[in-house]
Amino acid sequence: MTSTSPLAASPFLRALGRSLAWVSDLRLAIVLLLLVAVASGLGTAIPQQESADYYHQLYDASPWLGVVNGDGLLALQLDHVYSSGWFLGLLAWLGLSLVLCSWRRQWPSLQAALRWIDYTSPRQLSKLSVAETVPSKDPTADLDQLETLLLQGGWQVQRHDNRLSARRGVIGRVGPLLVHAGLVVLLVGSAWGALGGQRVERFLAPGNELELLDSRGQSQATLVLDQFAIDRDPAGRPEQFRSQLTVRNGTGLDDLVTEISVNHPLRYHGLTLYQADWALAAITVQLGKSPLLQLPLQTFPQLGPQIWGLVLPTRPDGSDPILLTVTNEAGPVEIYDSNAALLGRLLPGAEALEVKGLPVRVDSILPASGLLLKRDPGVPLVYGGFAIALVGCALSLVATRQLWAVGESERGRLHVGGLCNRNLTAFAAELPALLSRLQPPQQA
Repeated sequence: MTSTSPLAASPFLRALGRSLAWVSDLRLAIVLLLLVAVASGLGTAIPQQESADYYHQLYDASPWLGVVNGDGLLALQLDHVYSSGWFLGLLAWLGLSLVLCSWRRQWPSLQAALRWIDYTSPRQLSKLSVAETVPSKDPTADLDQLETLLLQGGWQVQRHDNRLSARRGVIGRVGPLLVHAGLVVLLVGSAWGALGGQRVERFLAPGNELELLDSRGQSQATLVLDQFAIDRDPAGRPEQFRSQLTVRNGTGLDDLVTEISVNHPLRYHGLTLYQADWALAAITVQLGKSPLLQLPLQTFPQLGPQIWGLVLPTRPDGSDPILLTVTNEAGPVEIYDSNAALLGRLLPGAEALEVKGLPVRVDSILPASGLLLKRDPGVPLVYGGFAIALVGCALSLVATRQLWAVGESERGRLHVGGLCNRNLTAFAAELPALLSRLQPPQQA
């Protein structure tokens, strides 16, 4: 029968200790935090959760930063940064580093701050950051008076026969621990939202509806787009998108009628509905003496960004087609032949234009609202983590001060010393002012 000796296990324990010390190093946590910030910047700079074809069209001809094409971007998971394995790994690593740092450093520091330290000799006080010695006819009476002054100033005091200990602002030592705890809660909320959240983007034309599903996939309500409008500046550039919505809960009672716009989302039963984008859904045209025809529009990225259009035949057999293109709901609609020659321009509601012997009139252009639906179960944790971290930052600004006093009756002296973790200059000026209140005014 064999047994493992402590000497045999010591190399493993030493290696484990070194690993824990490295992971819990605050400098490593700062580096990881910077990496998370850089990764978040990548997720902001690169469009997220689009189709693979979108990234190939966008980056194959013009690689991102001149280096990364569509295939490289997809391989690096830059199309879904916040739910990628490497980003979640960074969050986990940062969370572990903060937990270990709090456990190995911040928690022992808080425990040490809560323990009373009893200095018994003047020599110990002389080695402190701030130290004063004043003559005293009655050190015991001066200690009593000093205790009263400290209590009036909000200090905690522990009194002994010929000495006292006092402290103020110990709650400030809780601050760093709360900052770490808040960051860990925030990281957990971010990871939970990335893994358990839902994100759906839809283009909806006025009059159409969309089913809102709960986290179990069951119908929660029906979203109806009543009206969609685009506010434009005098130059025709879009400034704001507005969607008039009706949310039907299925009972016919208490239907919600509301408006959303950019930066003004709708929150409904755990879902957040954002006004994210716009598009052109359909065009209503009249060919010759035909009835009004509402025809769907499609994008033509090869012609440029935000260009919609459709191909129409001008002959009954489908030959001699023309291309109608448009960039916004106000027009104009440009008409091209098969040789890309411009045949004319039409405004919605204007008179018909004869194109290759066929009168063509544009009645209207129907815009579509780009709606983004998000369900993020980690949002309460993210907000809670921010709140905890902010409270911790505020508490960290509170200076922790410690003071000790020892009276020497046989030599007629009172020795006072103190420590302060920040703004030592102010504490060094406060201590003489405090001691001066112990001395009665001199009689002339």
